[in-house]
Amino acid sequence: MRAWPMIPAMPASAISSRQASAAALRFGQLAAMGTVAVLILIAGVFGSWSTAQHVMLTKGRERGTIEVTRCGEDTCTGPFTPLSDGAGARRQVVIEKTVAVRRGQTYTVVIKPGTDEVVRSGPAGVLYAWVPFGGALLLASVVVAGGLRRTRAAWVLAGAGAVLLTAAFAVI
Repeated sequence: MRAWPMIPAMPASAISSRQASAAALRFGQLAAMGTVAVLILIAGVFGSWSTAQHVMLTKGRERGTIEVTRCGEDTCTGPFTPLSDGAGARRQVVIEKTVAVRRGQTYTVVIKPGTDEVVRSGPAGVLYAWVPFGGALLLASVVVAGGLRRTRAAWVLAGAGAVLLTAAFAVI
């Protein structure tokens, strides 16, 4: 039997540099996609907090009801009836016009400090305030599943976003 001459294999240093390059690329992908996912979530919290702070931290704020008497394209107006100590009645306050605000209805609200603008309060107001964060959870789940290859974490994010959005839709 004849022995065939061995073909020289790739040097060990070339294999380790390829593995190092692949590891560096994978780390870069994880870092980039992780950063994108975190930025999406931060943007969702930032978008929600501008309204949520008034609804969730009501101590010292004027609370009451608004009876919507007139609606324009973007806003509705009506008189404010106080429910909390220190709140004064106002002839007219402004609430953002959404699918949940109808002329002739009365809503519990909180006045934004220093303005005549009001936001809905109670469970409906809290859930509505966090809708941007619910959307951010859904968007971040796509990044986590596709960019980070973390499907379980992505399902958790997507489930939390879907529950939040569904609850807001059901309550409003």
